[in-house]
Amino acid sequence: MPNTPDDQHAGDQNYLAGLDLAGRRVVVVGGGTVAQRRLGLLLAHGADVHVIAREVTPAVEGMATAGQLTVQLRAYVDGDLDGAWYAIACTDEPETNAAVVAEATARRIFCVRADNARLGTAVTPATARYDGLTLGVLAGGAHRRSAAVRTALLEALQSGVVTDDSGDVIPGVALVGGGPGDPDLITVRGRRLLARANLVVADRLAPPELLAELSPDVEVIDAAKIPYGRSMAQEAINAALIEGAKAGKFVVRLKGGDPYVFGRGYEELEACVEAGVPVTVVPGVTSAISVPALAGIPVTHRGITHEFVVVSGHVAPDHPDSLVDWDALARLRGTIVLLMAVERIEKFAAALLAGGRSADTPVTVVQEGSLRTQRSLRADLGTVAERIRAEGIRPPAIVVIGPTAGFTAGAAQ
Repeated sequence: MPNTPDDQHAGDQNYLAGLDLAGRRVVVVGGGTVAQRRLGLLLAHGADVHVIAREVTPAVEGMATAGQLTVQLRAYVDGDLDGAWYAIACTDEPETNAAVVAEATARRIFCVRADNARLGTAVTPATARYDGLTLGVLAGGAHRRSAAVRTALLEALQSGVVTDDSGDVIPGVALVGGGPGDPDLITVRGRRLLARANLVVADRLAPPELLAELSPDVEVIDAAKIPYGRSMAQEAINAALIEGAKAGKFVVRLKGGDPYVFGRGYEELEACVEAGVPVTVVPGVTSAISVPALAGIPVTHRGITHEFVVVSGHVAPDHPDSLVDWDALARLRGTIVLLMAVERIEKFAAALLAGGRSADTPVTVVQEGSLRTQRSLRADLGTVAERIRAEGIRPPAIVVIGPTAGFTAGAAQ
């Protein structure tokens, strides 16, 4: 049916306001999944939440056990809103919800009625947080519509389609993990800070599509470290970050994976701190976990593996700079994830075999994980080196060793 004029303007009577509920009593009548969805936001804003319900979900019970809110397991009675600043009626009993709204109205307490928004005295907007902003959308109780518009606005801000040009640039450095390669796997905060950058110092493994999204006036410095090839010295990278920030720019150091997982992120943080440059760290989705997952391999699995170890393969087991106890590693029964290991895979496999790992231990090698060019090679510890050479596997690639590396249920077909 087409919307009537009344339907089109049903939300016009709602006055959108921000409530400061910190430390103030909020009564929620009902303890099911509808209540559960609303409690997190109330708690995040510091409300003193009291739940009254005949029964509650395990999640709500957990919040009470943790001391985040109180629960009274009983039916609602008139008087339960005494002292409340705000109330939510979200039982599956319309008559109870109506009674809560009636008491709230008599006490001049704003009350949301979850089962019929138009019959309450307040409506919960679809909300989102973005860089200090709170977005709120009301659609006259049409929750799916308000949620869809809210999400579209948030995505527009995150992607840079809509910009918040709200002030001067604040100089500093952000160490941003770009994820395993797919540009969609950078964190929301990472993408937001990247959109603000005046200068980007980018690694070779940072998602290149993210650089293509930058404004033409953003300077990009290539800090690639090509294995056994050209690279930008770490000291030069540190200097670029510091000099850029001191020149009044907001600098993003864009890395592949996570800045602190074999990414020298902490070295860069130390350099910035020593130079008096403000620095922010934005964790990223590390390839050590995400790439195996995208290839259908969990690094842990109940009853199979109780540990996983991530090891850098940038030096061989017999190198004097190696800090890894390969014999101890070989004795573990869980998952070993080797990064930067393709060039020396013969030595790593030999070290694990010498330490006692069985030659038939499953191994999966994933090249260019998360990209459209991703490919997987399945072998065992005794044959993996030979198979890698025969199949022409090249960096970047992740080597996963252990029982779960043989799982096939989630493997791409």
